[in-house]
Amino acid sequence: MAGVATLPLMTLPVLAETPLAGSGVAGSPLVTGQISLADLAERVMPAVVNISAVTTSDTRNRTLPNLPQLGPDTPFGDLFEEFFNRRGRGGGEQGQNQAPQQRRSQSAGSGFVIDASGIVVTNNHVIGDANEITVIFNSGLRLKAEVIGKDTKVDLAVLRVKHDKPLEFVKFGDSDKMRIGDPVMAIGNPFGLGGSVSSGIVSARNRDIQQGPYDTYIQTDAAINKGNSGGPLFNMAGEVIGINTAILSPTGGSVGIGFAVPSSLATNVVDQLREFGETRRGWLGVRIQSVDDATAEALGLGTARGALIAGIDDKGPAKPAGLEVGDVVVKFDGKEVKDSRDLPRIVAGTAVGKDVPVVVVRKGKEENKTVKLGRLEDGEKVQTASNRPTPEPAKPAVTSALGLELSAQSDDLKKRYSIKDGTKGVVITKVDPNSNAADKRIQIGELVVEVGQEAVNSPEDVTKRLDALKKEGKKSALLLVSNAQGEVRFVAVTMD
Repeated sequence: MAGVATLPLMTLPVLAETPLAGSGVAGSPLVTGQISLADLAERVMPAVVNISAVTTSDTRNRTLPNLPQLGPDTPFGDLFEEFFNRRGRGGGEQGQNQAPQQRRSQSAGSGFVIDASGIVVTNNHVIGDANEITVIFNSGLRLKAEVIGKDTKVDLAVLRVKHDKPLEFVKFGDSDKMRIGDPVMAIGNPFGLGGSVSSGIVSARNRDIQQGPYDTYIQTDAAINKGNSGGPLFNMAGEVIGINTAILSPTGGSVGIGFAVPSSLATNVVDQLREFGETRRGWLGVRIQSVDDATAEALGLGTARGALIAGIDDKGPAKPAGLEVGDVVVKFDGKEVKDSRDLPRIVAGTAVGKDVPVVVVRKGKEENKTVKLGRLEDGEKVQTASNRPTPEPAKPAVTSALGLELSAQSDDLKKRYSIKDGTKGVVITKVDPNSNAADKRIQIGELVVEVGQEAVNSPEDVTKRLDALKKEGKKSALLLVSNAQGEVRFVAVTMD
């Protein structure tokens, strides 16, 4: 077939026995051999399926964008009126009496059976909002499928098919045991060709590709193409350690950068979808941001680590547990929080209602807390602190510090910058574009609420606190900055 390239078998070095040092025997050279994946592929192929998803929609009332508005006196007006009438768009008798038109769209992907009773796992984007889903086995067997549950955040879906005989299935393995360089095998339905096998290695782990709040993908160079989505990524024991989900490619085809949802994340989601038909994720009720080197120095953390709490939901579990804005979560439920991306994933995977031990760093010292975890509501969004645009610069303020001009709140400034009633802090009325504060995206119209984790209510408070931090030998000042709506974030600004 034109345009389809064949791939050679993966080759790995085979080490001969190494002689003991000083034995006088010359070392044996490395022997290169080929490792066949045929036995592994033959064993797991019956459990890997193709998925055909058909979506049917009524097109009678669909609106076409930017249609010309043509009256009866317009040149060619009669022609356009007849054209739309024939398609049920012109309001004439012919259009009004026309039967609904059906539009069918079809997508194809991959999946795999995880239970002999007919439980199938795939990507959510493979099935979408399909009206009809067919699971096609390597033997040619075709079975209609129903959706048990799906999750958009991790892009997984669980289906059920019924058959009079037990189906071949595969089991999940432990993706956490996979190391960079370990061999893997992918099976799927690339470009609609049917079951195809490709092999490669684990190229990287814990990849964040900005596709969702719980990104921790396995990266692999095993060929993954359009249609492979939802298919399994196997280890050499025939266990599923990932679900192939996305590729990074300028061409739309595999360039050796594919991503799979790790089984360590997928198994909990799949179990919940099977049991409840929906996910039931843990909820801490905090807004977090990452910790960079400057922030770590200002907080006395030593090294950049953990998740910095920038906001606490008044109705969330964190508040009654005693967590505070400015705390850095370094351990949750016994698991280390290396950076801010870890915390949402760990919290989401923890049982709702569980009393969870939490270790935070507060003003340079570790403290232990216990949180009774809530449930993440559908409307709750896991997000990091963000910046918002602010109004045009104002006149110079009274005090200058860190490249900022600062002023106490006044009715004029509140009106000028639309500052919400009750918002505390010192107003920023000018930002030096060449300052570190500007580099950190501090903006005019925002407010400095704390300096070095102590509240400030006037420009003089800011300068006094900065002087104290310099005497303590601090190189950076940790500012708690609020926007006009009262949403806060931490920013570490150098004091050079």
